[in-house]
Amino acid sequence: MMAETQTILAQFQSADGDKTGPPLSLPADVTAEQLGVLINKFLESEEVRPYSFYVDAKEVVHSIQRDIIDGGGRSAEETLVIVYQPQAFFKVRAVTRCSSSLTGHTEAVLSVSFSPDGQQLASGSGDTTVRIWDLSTETPRVTCTGHRNWVLCIAWAPDGRVLASGGMDNTVRLWDPVSGRELGMLAGHRKWITALAWEPLHLNPAANRMASASKDGTVRVWDVTLRRCLFSLSGHTAAVTCVKWGGDGRIYTGSQDKSIRIWNTDGTLHKTLSGHAHWVNTLALSTDFALRTGAYDHTATQPRDRDDAQRRARERYAEASGRGVRLVSGSDDFTMHLWAPDTSNKPLARMTGHQKVVNHVSFSPDGRLIASASFDNSVKLWDGLTGKFVASLRGHVAAVYQVCWSADSRMLLSASKDSTLKIWDLRTKKLKLELPGHADEVFAVDWSPGGDRVASGGKDRVLKIWKP
Repeated sequence: MMAETQTILAQFQSADGDKTGPPLSLPADVTAEQLGVLINKFLESEEVRPYSFYVDAKEVVHSIQRDIIDGGGRSAEETLVIVYQPQAFFKVRAVTRCSSSLTGHTEAVLSVSFSPDGQQLASGSGDTTVRIWDLSTETPRVTCTGHRNWVLCIAWAPDGRVLASGGMDNTVRLWDPVSGRELGMLAGHRKWITALAWEPLHLNPAANRMASASKDGTVRVWDVTLRRCLFSLSGHTAAVTCVKWGGDGRIYTGSQDKSIRIWNTDGTLHKTLSGHAHWVNTLALSTDFALRTGAYDHTATQPRDRDDAQRRARERYAEASGRGVRLVSGSDDFTMHLWAPDTSNKPLARMTGHQKVVNHVSFSPDGRLIASASFDNSVKLWDGLTGKFVASLRGHVAAVYQVCWSADSRMLLSASKDSTLKIWDLRTKKLKLELPGHADEVFAVDWSPGGDRVASGGKDRVLKIWKP
């Protein structure tokens, strides 16, 4: 006699808490794939969309029986609320091999960044140069010379037509990425530049305004066409470590004075968020990915004109900010704070668990998870809506400097002092791949917005390109 399959009573519910369909009687061994078929039927989706499913914040990876009843200790007698979350239609393949090791920089590579459409790659180095690389042949294209000291940060304009770099020489320089020609120098800061942020494309399709943060405690907002400072944001009493230009037009700054300040577009102070007990090192917005990629989705199709680009960028931002914009800050006090800056001056959550300085934080492109990198050798995952702890990703044997998400939010990449890159699978919360190859500490990493390649650079002066 075959054992009778146990049944459970289940109720589908959206992430916003809305019930979908009636309570269902399902076999306990129902798989995640079968739940996907059911929810697509209920939602009458035109095309079949992939979903992930959670009961009490625990993901159904295999089946309800295995993950929730046996693994989560839930009884089959009670009604299980199954929360469903839509996933990206497209899938990014994990990069597995180093396709090129590009030499040329004569000092450490401090920053790497793909352009918003993923078709161009730039790197900034301690050798005072910015280099732009040809991705079709994976060879150097142009070297931009002009800075008189280390290049600390680089940032692409949201239309990809200008590259900005901030240096130890207290200047911001603007480059033509095609010819490598210097378009202009923005001078005015009294100390080195720590971070750059461009005004989002959906607010300004001309892409001609940028903010620069400096060790001198100020943030300057520039008109890059006229090469002049429009206004200076002064109010922080110590070095400004990071700057973000939000989709609502406001500018967010974090500082070594332990505070986060939010500024209006005219340069007046909107509000101050305080709570950290030490320097604020890093900020991330839940809309960062949409703001960074502007008009381009994973297919990188070019917009017809400026108006089309603005419309596309506006749609992508509206989708990313649908559930409200959240801000996360990471600090030298070993903690992170999650904020809903539109609604409250108090943090939604204080996220504790790291044993050392939090160096970098980043929201997943879909805004559902936050990853944090710390000098305690770990990467930690947190719920992007509530700030609740999700998992620790352990494997690095030295400080983790930077984290970076795949465009489909299914994988996370981390770069470490231990000379390796590691790819983590977000479904299993385990190590998926290790990418050794660098001869020394890896300072910078970026995953192209289309997901087709990764670039990394560090102390060994080599820029590596990785492919699936």
